[in-house]
Amino acid sequence: MRLEFKKLSQISPEHIIKLNNHPAVLQQMPLGSPDFDIEKSIAWAKDKDAQWDKNGYGPWAIMIDDVFAGWGGLQKEGDDADLALVLHPNYWGLGKIIYAEIIHKAFNEMNFESITILLPETRKVTKAVSRYGFKPDGDVFFDNIRFQRFRLFSDKNKFCQPL
Repeated sequence: MRLEFKKLSQISPEHIIKLNNHPAVLQQMPLGSPDFDIEKSIAWAKDKDAQWDKNGYGPWAIMIDDVFAGWGGLQKEGDDADLALVLHPNYWGLGKIIYAEIIHKAFNEMNFESITILLPETRKVTKAVSRYGFKPDGDVFFDNIRFQRFRLFSDKNKFCQPL
């Protein structure tokens, strides 16, 4: 398997539409909606890429063996770098490998002291994120939807080295 990160604007909007409208993906993203079209896809990719210029970090398009598998990386949420990882269901089994590479970049290349992850209440994965060293860090609300925030400090992460 070959993992590569690219700018989201390098990906065909049709691939992004297919991912962001996928019913199984939408079940995991309470702020998503199944009306992602070509216009929204292009604007969304430009906005995600612009985060790199504005913040010095942002999300990537995730390529597995030259195929768009999803998107993920770090996004600015308040004063935090927040981890996002959205994969097509065909690639859900590779999340741990992709996560490890993002964490390695966050702590060893970007030198973050901590990162967060926001999970909606519907995601019952607190044990899973705890295994990776994340600790509960309060709640936040977006569009009246509650998200649990977890924080990982650089000295606590188990994936500082790339796989």
